[in-house]
Amino acid sequence: MPRVEVIASLPDLTGDDVLAVPVGAGRALPAWLTAPASGTAPVDAGLLAGALADTGNAGQPGSVTDLPVPGRRPRSVVAVGLGEATVPDVRGYAAVAARRAQTLAEFGARRLVLPVDTAAAPAGADEVRAAVEAALLAGYRFRETSKPHPPRLECLTVVAADAADPAVTAAARAGEVAANAVAWARDLVNTPSNIKSPDWLAGEVRDRLSGLNSVTVTVLGVEELRAGGFGGVLAVGGGSATPPRLIVAGYRPPSAGPGHPVLVGKGITFDTGGISIKPNAGMREMKTDMAGGAAVLAAVDAAARLGLPIAVTAVVPAAENAVSGSSYRPSDVVRHVGGRTTEVLNTDAEGRMVLADGLAFGRLELGATVLVDVATLTGAMKVALGTRTAGLYATADGLADALRTAGAHTGEALWQMPLDEQYGSLLESSVADANNAPGNPGGTTAALFLRPFAGDLPWAHLDIAGPARAGSDEGELVKGGTGFGARTLLRWMEAGARLTGPETVLG
Repeated sequence: MPRVEVIASLPDLTGDDVLAVPVGAGRALPAWLTAPASGTAPVDAGLLAGALADTGNAGQPGSVTDLPVPGRRPRSVVAVGLGEATVPDVRGYAAVAARRAQTLAEFGARRLVLPVDTAAAPAGADEVRAAVEAALLAGYRFRETSKPHPPRLECLTVVAADAADPAVTAAARAGEVAANAVAWARDLVNTPSNIKSPDWLAGEVRDRLSGLNSVTVTVLGVEELRAGGFGGVLAVGGGSATPPRLIVAGYRPPSAGPGHPVLVGKGITFDTGGISIKPNAGMREMKTDMAGGAAVLAAVDAAARLGLPIAVTAVVPAAENAVSGSSYRPSDVVRHVGGRTTEVLNTDAEGRMVLADGLAFGRLELGATVLVDVATLTGAMKVALGTRTAGLYATADGLADALRTAGAHTGEALWQMPLDEQYGSLLESSVADANNAPGNPGGTTAALFLRPFAGDLPWAHLDIAGPARAGSDEGELVKGGTGFGARTLLRWMEAGARLTGPETVLG
């Protein structure tokens, strides 16, 4: 990713620069362009206004107009609609500008100069953080298995009049850390499953996190999983030639408060459906079925790099749901951590099987004070909410409100769904405590299945089946894994860390 700098005024521009010009509603141009303090505008305002009129760009969010300036510096000007300059508008402006600048990097551009102040007011911390996150994420590309790499931008220069304000400086730093953590999550999700075994995933976590201050990484192998009673993880991973793992990444700084959120992420490195096998079309995206695990790991990574005064642990049960003579079967009865049992009706309902172990482990062994799980869990949620919104189930209103607020700050939409008890009878089994495929409404019955494993702790479940994957490039999303959920969890922890009683917000 390009390095990030935040400065108070336009820098000296060169032929390697792309200058973004924020265009407000009604084609309003920024004051530094129409009446520059230096007496010299970086581009002729009248020429730009004419180009905007010609293209119909009236400052609507997402609209873009290129204004090449041969023989001038900068080489290219990109006028992007900023609308009313709300935080979502700023995200869209930064993402569109960065995407265009990354294209121009293939023709020699090296820096994007991104002013974020408007005619109405200078940009504050929220706007600067949003701009940094969106610009970095819009420019993301997964290139590990595709070489040679095309040229990329080397620098992102954000221009904000209040750049010296410590709050703005901290916001830019937080945005950069968050974007880099999300990019790591995207890399994990996008890695093909012939590479991405559970053991490979554990190795990537060790390499990334073990060197960070106050972070410990523990990985449980098959024998340790057996000793710990992880029946769900062992059952789901039993059919694969690559054995399952449990990845535990804990961050506990000396300044940590009394709360201890445990984040449990589904880590299915590939999902064939098992013996209840998926059709071919249903398997094509299943390398991304560990997106929940990637999100919780990225949240811990960012929390540690920002030095948040909060203890947090990510638990990722990692397994490949494969087909072989040792695969678990419909009608099997599986015993989870803590002793609760599940009758298997469908081996393709494997995510809840491993999450159950992770939730019980967090509650019984890790001293969690609040539990949040994140998973690409049900197709039903994608049908209900589409591909941009995650379903949120929670046992505590305060926890649900805090997560929704955090999601609103990051542009990750959460919609609270009902934990409707009238469907609880669908989980009944004559041979176990519950069955794993109770039927519709699929998102709700999956959440009802998971809830007992959280016990009496405040618990939230994020079903990210829709927004975990993007089908095309748009805004700050890039085709493939999105890293959805990581920034929401980070903002939620940041909000808790700012309070004198973090357990109030965290659960």
